Amino acid sequence: MLKKNFFEFNFEGLKNFLIKDLGIEEKKVSMRRKQIWQSVYQKGSFEIKNLTTFPLELRDKLNSLISLQRPKIINTQTSSDGTIKWLIKFFDGNEVECVYIPEKTRATLCISSQVGCTLNCRFCHTGTQRLVKNLSFAEIINQVIIAKEQINDWDEQKKISNIVLMGMGEPFYNYDNVKTAVEILKNKEGLNYGPKKITVSTAGIANRIPEAANEIGTYLALSLHAPTDDIREMIMPINKKFKIKDLIEQCKYYSSVVKEKITLEYVMLRDINDSVECANQLVKLMAQFSCKVNLIEFNPWPGVQYLPTERSEMEKFGKIIQDSGYIATIRRSRGQDIFGACGQLRTESEKKKIYKN
Repeated sequence: MLKKNFFEFNFEGLKNFLIKDLGIEEKKVSMRRKQIWQSVYQKGSFEIKNLTTFPLELRDKLNSLISLQRPKIINTQTSSDGTIKWLIKFFDGNEVECVYIPEKTRATLCISSQVGCTLNCRFCHTGTQRLVKNLSFAEIINQVIIAKEQINDWDEQKKISNIVLMGMGEPFYNYDNVKTAVEILKNKEGLNYGPKKITVSTAGIANRIPEAANEIGTYLALSLHAPTDDIREMIMPINKKFKIKDLIEQCKYYSSVVKEKITLEYVMLRDINDSVECANQLVKLMAQFSCKVNLIEFNPWPGVQYLPTERSEMEKFGKIIQDSGYIATIRRSRGQDIFGACGQLRTESEKKKIYKN
């Protein structure tokens, strides 16, 4: 009999499995579910035999029905700045990249929600890989599990302090799986990350933002990258569908529900979106809702047509925003030498062609 993979259960799904397949009585199921969940997600124990809170007979039965197999790392690259990038191969053969970014007092894990991407933002390397598939919630969560295994992050004081869904793909085009993955991340019996330790990024899928405010409720990062529709459409085709005005309206709603500032991500491209005029237009835009901006160094990749803005120009741009009373942070690139920085993630996975007779 084919075993079921543990990571394919959400909290409710595991309860149903324990009742139906394992025959655990209703009054004990919550306790048993909590024991398994904590053993795997909090202690990093991936052997059913180590589940000593279960009677031996029950352990044997569980072991015959369930697998704790994880996808494999097929390549690890470590940057000169300590950033680590893992290439992960899933059971279906598809691959994604995720990135661990350590700092002095915290560490961030950047995870992917899709293999490839549909959005084709002109400055983003990931966008050159066509969408292969949406990741299941198990595949999203497994990136966190694998990273925790690699750095032995099973103490109460977490080494990975923050999770960002800013890797490959558009999270809101894989909404249901991202929502379930975030529920597992936030579950106190599970990975136990507070909503303020998780950030979901979107390139601006405006119609999903209100839903996410009510159902996901983490920090939200909006990949804005331009202060006007004209410039944004040139570098981000998605803007033809969702205009900046719509995004502002939905972001207003999001911040009113979640009670936190939206983070605007703004990759600085030389002579495209980095002028004084652009800075002043961005200030006008920021005045309309609760937000702050991250100014990001552009990370070139082979074949790209854009150049990074000079550091001095970035500082001048940031100062205009700060002098207007808003928060603007210049983000230094991390992991650039291993193509692990913002917008550089890409794998060789391709959508398999289906041939018809």
